[in-house]
Amino acid sequence: MGRVSFFGGGYCISKYGVEAFSDSLRLEMNKFGVKVCVIEPGYFKTMITNTDNLEKNFHSIWNKLPEEIKASSHGGSQFVSTLKVMEKTYNTDLSLVTNCMEHALTSLHPRYRYSAGWDAKLLYLPISYLPSAFSDALFSLFYPKSVGKA
Repeated sequence: MGRVSFFGGGYCISKYGVEAFSDSLRLEMNKFGVKVCVIEPGYFKTMITNTDNLEKNFHSIWNKLPEEIKASSHGGSQFVSTLKVMEKTYNTDLSLVTNCMEHALTSLHPRYRYSAGWDAKLLYLPISYLPSAFSDALFSLFYPKSVGKA
């Protein structure tokens, strides 16, 4: 999510920051022989992707919303069903990430960036090079359609 903003604005902002900081640090530390690498994992099963926690947090927030917002949001059912679909797509093999870490730490010539997981390599990385209009159109398919006009 440090290359494309697909969900969770705050989360993506933090990942963009890590990318920028790492790039700056890599340039600044190069003169000291220090190599800085970025590992860009795809969608893996972790605590942040735990659908039970996400659903529990969603319902906690949902219950605090004003009734007029709840009425215009179709009960949030699309969000919950999207969570269930996403649960089926995450990767459970964290060794793909740790193998990247190992290579970055032990290689004489580590890469600047490592993409771990098929989605990072075949989806997020290529999309990050496409025009924003294309990625916006693609990612908007996953967002709920607005019911009324503001």
